[in-house]
Amino acid sequence: MPPVLPASSQTARPHSLAEDGYAIALGCAFIAMGLMLLKQANLVTGGMAGIALLISYLIPWSPATLFILINIPFFLFGGRAMGLAFGLKTLFANVAIMALGLMMPWAVQVAKVSPLFAALFGGSIIGFGILAIARHGAGVGGVGVIALILQRARGWNAGRTQMACDVLILLASLPVLSADRFGLSVLSAAAINGVLMVNHRPGRYIGH
Repeated sequence: MPPVLPASSQTARPHSLAEDGYAIALGCAFIAMGLMLLKQANLVTGGMAGIALLISYLIPWSPATLFILINIPFFLFGGRAMGLAFGLKTLFANVAIMALGLMMPWAVQVAKVSPLFAALFGGSIIGFGILAIARHGAGVGGVGVIALILQRARGWNAGRTQMACDVLILLASLPVLSADRFGLSVLSAAAINGVLMVNHRPGRYIGH
């Protein structure tokens, strides 16, 4: 058996366009499903997903539609800061999230969901969705784009940066949510960022 080389000596192999498309599509499906669970449980979370959910409780629009509308300014910003390929992939990801989010009510009917389960599982699969999209050269817009730019430029941990922004977003939900729903919303944001902090560190992942 040939010796296993240390991670630092392995050669990074860029993902193919097909691999990028497949991973981003799966990531979008995870995010759309997580948003549906959080919405069903009347919870909020961090990032642009949290802002979209928060606004959806105030106006009768789907969180997935609000998600892409809020992110429009960040497409241009992300494209300029991270390159055209990043901007186009991010645009594709957000359109896919909106389309999948609009399709979810026809594909899946959730009559009842435990708010605790929605916070933990919904938050975690949103985190894995963001992770899949980020590792294939895209973002989900908003706070996620800013966090990735700061990680690339300054080496800041993307999960910690996003969590700091999430605190502000969650505080904004206090007038809308009950105390128990607010606590579970904090838990959902922690679940998202826990996935990113553990799995999306500079130098840990050798794929491109």
